[in-house]
Amino acid sequence: MRVDESVFDRFGTPANGRTHLASMGVYLFNQSVLRDLLADTDPKDFGKEIIPKAIGERKVCGHFFDGYWEDIGTIRSFFDAHMDLTRPLPRFDFYDEDRPIFTHPRFLPGSKILGADVENAILCEGSIVNRSRIRDAIVGIRTRIGDGCRIERAVVMGADFYESGEEIARNRDRGIPDVGIGRDCEIRDAIIDKNARIGHGVRLVNRSGATAGTADNYVIVDGLIVVPKDAVIPDGTVI
Repeated sequence: MRVDESVFDRFGTPANGRTHLASMGVYLFNQSVLRDLLADTDPKDFGKEIIPKAIGERKVCGHFFDGYWEDIGTIRSFFDAHMDLTRPLPRFDFYDEDRPIFTHPRFLPGSKILGADVENAILCEGSIVNRSRIRDAIVGIRTRIGDGCRIERAVVMGADFYESGEEIARNRDRGIPDVGIGRDCEIRDAIIDKNARIGHGVRLVNRSGATAGTADNYVIVDGLIVVPKDAVIPDGTVI
């Protein structure tokens, strides 16, 4: 929505040459109001259908926001926003005591780092990282990374559970990798969803330089390799 510079001034924000306001796609409703707005309708989009209807029928207010915000509606923008968090001074600060970030308490043990070389990375709780090299990466909860791996520019979401010794033994009998990342793997420019099983000697490097592609256990979007939840990448696979 195009506005005059005076609108920015009115909310105490320098215009700095900006001429438009845009919706962030973040909405807050009274529960009963939202229920009424959705009753007897089949809406598909909040911004195009629900909000315009509410403006005509209810009291609707807008909040003027000029802080950090990213549209992560694409795989590439989702990946880039996460990579920014690994920088020494990211645009969004998780460590601001005046604006604390709360999450679901999992009561997991601290991450165990066994001789790994780590730089510009976020290591979440409950992970075990063996002697590997990690650069510009986010390592999610309960992630297990074997020896000799090289992980660069990656978002590894971790796991919802730990496997027991008995389950790991059954994996051998079934010929499938354990949950996590095996030894001697190379992973670059990739997103690995939860509970994925990455075997030993796997290389996720997009060796063909593809911008898009689909397979049974992965996709390539905007040049990024995406391994979906619960997927299995067998030993020695090269993508």
